[in-house]
Amino acid sequence: MQHHLQDSFGRTFPYIRMSITDVCNFKCGYCLPNGYQVDKSDNRKFLHFDEIRRLTKCFAELGVCKIRLTGGEPTVRKDFFEIIKVLKIDAQIKKVVITTNGYHLDQKAKQLVDSGLDGINISIDTLDRETFKNVTGHDRLPEILKGIKKLQDLGFENIKINGVLLNGINASEKDFDNWSNFIKNNKVDFRYIELMRTGDNLDYFNKYHVSSKIFKDYLNKKKWIYQTLGKDAGPSLNYINPEYKGKFGIIAPYSKDFCKTCNRLRITSRGDLRLCLFGNTGISIRHLLQKDGQLDELKDLILKQMKFKKESHYLELGDTGSTTNLSKTGG
Repeated sequence: MQHHLQDSFGRTFPYIRMSITDVCNFKCGYCLPNGYQVDKSDNRKFLHFDEIRRLTKCFAELGVCKIRLTGGEPTVRKDFFEIIKVLKIDAQIKKVVITTNGYHLDQKAKQLVDSGLDGINISIDTLDRETFKNVTGHDRLPEILKGIKKLQDLGFENIKINGVLLNGINASEKDFDNWSNFIKNNKVDFRYIELMRTGDNLDYFNKYHVSSKIFKDYLNKKKWIYQTLGKDAGPSLNYINPEYKGKFGIIAPYSKDFCKTCNRLRITSRGDLRLCLFGNTGISIRHLLQKDGQLDELKDLILKQMKFKKESHYLELGDTGSTTNLSKTGG
């Protein structure tokens, strides 16, 4: 009998976000302003290949059909493409996607397409080269855009770009127009994500947080049409325009009812199950990833944890849970 992941509020979870490393080679102010620092309080190594293989089998048997590899920057792992391969082997896993900063995307594009990857989300906060350099600490926007073009030339279609909305940095009408021009003849989805407060970024949050309403107002003014999606689509509000090849989206974690559509669980790079990006509820499941024969025990532990998932992340009340920077849980 196949069990499915369901919580006390009737939400089901077909989607896992699996962080495979905390390491990132960018220094984005909202995530790792000082770059990646080794966490001396946690000396556990990142999940190794066989642990990821066992975890994938377990989640497939629990009804999961989509896995997103995140980090940190997942592509810095030397076995990154082997990991994609092992995820793709399981017939139950219909979609394997990644979130990346796009580092060396122009060089990796063909290998990504050949790997069988089903989708890619690329973090680009701005199309202004100088601003991009200031936000990330790297002058790599041209190579990333070249990489996107290469993916498209190879016939890869499921490309999304995420940008964190930052007051005074990328939240002007000019910025919105730049993205509008970019997706006019480009079949790419661009989504703005509201800046989220974590346990260690209060000053940054107070300085740069702005409600996504300003972008929503822009879309309404420009006659973009709100699009309703299927239940498994997640929390993005999506907008289409018949004159544009691409789409716009908004991810607004501070909006009312944001958590009602929650459909994902998270695995940290060191093997903790996290029920919410911002919750305090999380346990290590790594001890049950050491042998192939532990599968039933692992499934049982995960199913028992589901009753602890809360109805909301309560971010709007200022509760950031145990989350410090987002690279730890694959934000």
